Amino acid sequence: MSEHKVVVVGAGIGGLVCALRLAHQGLDVTVVEAAEGPGGKLRQLVVDGAPIDSGPTVFTLRWVFDELLASVGTRLESELRIRPLPVLARHWWEDGGTLDLFADPARSFDAVAKFAGAAEARRFQGFCAQAQALYRTLERPYMRAAAPSMAGLSIGVGLRGMGVLASIGPLHSLWRSLGRHFTDARLRQLFARYATYTGSSPWLAPATLMLIAQVELDGVWSIDGGMHALARCLERLARERGAIFRYRSACERIDLRAGRVSGVALTSGETLPADSVVFNGDGAALRHGLLGGGARRAVPRRAPPRSLSAITWSIHAPTRGIELDRHNVFFRADYASEFTDIFQRGRLPQAPTVYVCAQDRGADKPVPQSSERLLCLVNAPAVGDSDTLTPEAIEQCETTSFSLLRRCGLKITASHPPAIRTTPADFHRLFPATGGALYGQATHGWTAAFSRPGASTPVAGLFLAGGSVHPGPGVPMAALSGLRAAEALMASPALTRWCPPVATSGGTSTP
Repeated sequence: MSEHKVVVVGAGIGGLVCALRLAHQGLDVTVVEAAEGPGGKLRQLVVDGAPIDSGPTVFTLRWVFDELLASVGTRLESELRIRPLPVLARHWWEDGGTLDLFADPARSFDAVAKFAGAAEARRFQGFCAQAQALYRTLERPYMRAAAPSMAGLSIGVGLRGMGVLASIGPLHSLWRSLGRHFTDARLRQLFARYATYTGSSPWLAPATLMLIAQVELDGVWSIDGGMHALARCLERLARERGAIFRYRSACERIDLRAGRVSGVALTSGETLPADSVVFNGDGAALRHGLLGGGARRAVPRRAPPRSLSAITWSIHAPTRGIELDRHNVFFRADYASEFTDIFQRGRLPQAPTVYVCAQDRGADKPVPQSSERLLCLVNAPAVGDSDTLTPEAIEQCETTSFSLLRRCGLKITASHPPAIRTTPADFHRLFPATGGALYGQATHGWTAAFSRPGASTPVAGLFLAGGSVHPGPGVPMAALSGLRAAEALMASPALTRWCPPVATSGGTSTP
């Protein structure tokens, strides 16, 4: 084992991936985490004796984890049981319309034709073709890049790629671009929801986010044991390679000596010496000086616009009335008001969209005969560090949200089902300095993709991972940020004197 000591602050997905890669390379790795276990936002709550995934619920871009586990000498199938979902998502509208999108494109085409007509189905095919071309164009020069820039992206995509970008109108919003594809307002609404995957408004997010359609068409899976099983798996693999995990060990300060990282001070009073530190948390915590003044230089001084927060309900109760699939979205007709309320008025939406993850369904599982596990979510403003969301407003949002479910036919049998509610204030306490923002900064405007900090920082020996840094939020993106942080650390001057080349997921090597 190398004598180079690394402390990873935060056991979210980015920190777990980084710790696994560094431990596999023989470094002395210690992970400190304030919570009682791994996962970060990938958390699991126990409700009425049932463990419920209460953070990210969708497993996509499995190639990220295939490549990661191959790089540490194992396979995804050897470590986890994952199941492809034939239904990507089931969508409901309060006027009675229902539409399934399938992993099989032909089935989706037929479903759209039945839902909105043959002409709209052909437009759907054209949309999918453009989303695929966009994804293939941006995967390597943007998603796999260490620190993309507009100039570097232009070179990386080449003339053909520039043509693909020009064809979607990169300066247009996602909402405007979707208007060029669909005449049925419901389909425009459905695919506009991809902006919320990055915590953003469809009216402000760039048209490039349509590539998320291809991400889902490439496959959506469920994991036996829930998404939290992924976090536990990564922790176990890192431990097997020598990493040490210390839970209930909150970081109070990142110490510097002569401008370089020297260690981490815990709230217990203990100090852990470190030659390098990887901060796997929201950059806002550094910007606000919550980990010491010296670390503030690691992120841009100017705070970016906050992404969406949420109100969630983790529920264990019987349901009846309609047949849910694993992923379900319930829409209202007035979609624009949701984002006007959140981003312009800073209040809970008066007409929220409701997402329901039915965790005992999908992948041909039998219909639950008794209580089932549900995560219900509505978007909310990231104002958890203020007092603007009153208890009355939260109760009204809950009433409105569950009324929509009932109008669409979903009955949750108990009048007050066993549930845990999480608000923006709760998320702010879990992730300090964020206001409850769950995706880092909002992806608003076409330059937003280049404004996230990368893994390397101006502070010598300090590296960044997590959803607030490049390439962005979401489980696979956070994993990629952890890979980039490990690669940047291994390529740093303090290590290059002894370190062998490290294979990256992009097929190159770092000397």
